[in-house]
Amino acid sequence: MQFVVCAYYSGESWFEVKIEAISDDIMEHPHDDKPRPYLCTVCDKRFTRKEHLNDHKLRHNGEKLYTCDQCDKRFISQSDLNVHRNVHGGKYKCTECGKCCRDSHTLSRHMRCHSGEKPYECPVCSKRFAELSNLAVHRRIHGGEKPYKCDLCDKVFSRAEHIKSHMSVHTGDKSYKCPVCDKAFSRPEYLKRHLQNHKRKTPYKCDLCDKVFSQSAHLNRHMRVHTGDKPYKCPVCDKAFSQLGHLNRHLQNHNREKLYDCSLCDKSFTQPSTLENHRWRVHNRSATYDCNYCGKLFKSSGDLKCHVRIHTGAKLYSCRHCSDSFTWCDQLQRHMLKSHNEGSWFTCNTCQKKFAQKRDLKVHLHNHEDVKPYVCSECQNCFRKASHLKRHQLVHTNWKQFCCGACGKYFKHQDTVVKHFKKCSYELGFSALDLFASST
Repeated sequence: MQFVVCAYYSGESWFEVKIEAISDDIMEHPHDDKPRPYLCTVCDKRFTRKEHLNDHKLRHNGEKLYTCDQCDKRFISQSDLNVHRNVHGGKYKCTECGKCCRDSHTLSRHMRCHSGEKPYECPVCSKRFAELSNLAVHRRIHGGEKPYKCDLCDKVFSRAEHIKSHMSVHTGDKSYKCPVCDKAFSRPEYLKRHLQNHKRKTPYKCDLCDKVFSQSAHLNRHMRVHTGDKPYKCPVCDKAFSQLGHLNRHLQNHNREKLYDCSLCDKSFTQPSTLENHRWRVHNRSATYDCNYCGKLFKSSGDLKCHVRIHTGAKLYSCRHCSDSFTWCDQLQRHMLKSHNEGSWFTCNTCQKKFAQKRDLKVHLHNHEDVKPYVCSECQNCFRKASHLKRHQLVHTNWKQFCCGACGKYFKHQDTVVKHFKKCSYELGFSALDLFASST
């Protein structure tokens, strides 16, 4: 399947689409034999003629002038409104759950959720789908196709809803407000999920982070975040998890073939979501979250929250045997091993050095084997640790993530900005404490 698509978010309308239909770009429609080479990049619906596609595009960015008098839903045309009224009239009603649909085609598609029918199969990984549009979106994972581009940071996406969610990072728009507590959200589904917290009672509260839960079992499961307890062990590789669901998901890695290859390195993954997360964390250079204390930039708010503990000294991980608490989970694990003899050490067979975490032993073994698995894509230099490669790669880029809080100058390396800040703050006549106090 071949087509050329350029899609952009302009900030006003949802997309500006340019489509070049190629003569051999024909995808058979499930109900007839007509070629449909014109693709809508918002919902993946296909059309036989370009003018039909242009009419259809109005559904995504056109003005909705026709309002349903029963539910206040708005539509672009009178014909769309008339079809919608079938929902209220019950003309096309599901005999299984009572849901009313707008037409017979929508009803037949809905019935698949009861029958479990998934007639559309991916030719690459054999995953099946109930909707043809879902298969079309899924196939972009294998081809690496991302037709939706952000005008502000050039990040690209495979789905329209992903760029819509991403834009809130730049605009800060949170137009969906909670009527109970006035908390605002960028997406309606986030607000819907938040409202469930108000509807259910939450009598169980965590004493360490003030998070509340509706059931004591949920609180007990949450406490493993602070204690570091991981009772579920993998029988294949001995990796441990805090939740049974996480173990079950991990076990699939041992049983499933790795079909999703990273185009930027030699790593492969069993799930497309894992591949996307790898690309974002390892290969993506953009970072939009900056630390108020030191100016360091991060790719996600979660990474920033973890980093801020360095400055605040927050200790979220508490020992259940004594009063000691720790900033990081691996610190708690070492404490449990040394002070309470709980857990298992990972020992190097060559030098007998012990490690609290298996990944640390894995990295250490590279020293004995002289293995350097991390290769620079620019100059082919090899490194034993990913952190060493990450530091080296700054040689090939102008990306400077460390900012001097006194003068605003940016630097590539943390140790460089620390040395600069001491000199800069001395010349300007204030200390780091003065700067932190003014930023809070």
